[in-house]
Amino acid sequence: MEGGCTCGAVRYRLTDTPLVVHCCHCTWCQGLSGSAFALNAWIEGDRVELIAGMPEEAEVPTPSGGPFRLARCGDCGADLWGVFGAPIFRFVRVGTLDKPAALPPDVHIYTRSRLPWLDLGAVVPVFDEYYRRSDIWRPEALERFRIAREGAN
Repeated sequence: MEGGCTCGAVRYRLTDTPLVVHCCHCTWCQGLSGSAFALNAWIEGDRVELIAGMPEEAEVPTPSGGPFRLARCGDCGADLWGVFGAPIFRFVRVGTLDKPAALPPDVHIYTRSRLPWLDLGAVVPVFDEYYRRSDIWRPEALERFRIAREGAN
C-alpha cells in the first residue's frame, strides 16, 4: 500500500500488512486529529518505506508525559504517522493512504470518550479503554510484535 501527504511532497509505502488498525476515540486523539477519532495502522517502523520527500518530526505532548513524535509534511503540514518513544513502531494515519478503505479498523479503543452521536455498530470489537493484544491481534501479528520488541533491546 502507498500513501502520502495532501500536497504529494512526501510519499511512502507499507511493505507489509499492519499489525492492527486502531480506531481510537480518546480525547487526546480527537484533539490531535481534529476529528471524532484517529484511525491508525500500527506497523513496524522498518516496514514504512519513504518513496519521495522527507517528513519533518514534531514533538507533541501526551497525557502520560511520554515522548510522542508526529511525522508531518513540511509543506502542507499533513500528519503521516506517529512514533511513541523509540522508532520501533509507527502509527500510520490510515487517511493518508491512497486507498484508506483497504484498512478498516480491527478494534475501537477508548470508547468511553467517544462522541455520543457516533454509532459504532456491532461488527468491530469495542473497548471502553484498551484490550489484551492476544484477544484481538492475529497470531502472526503477535509474533512480529515480539520479534520487533526483542530486536530493539
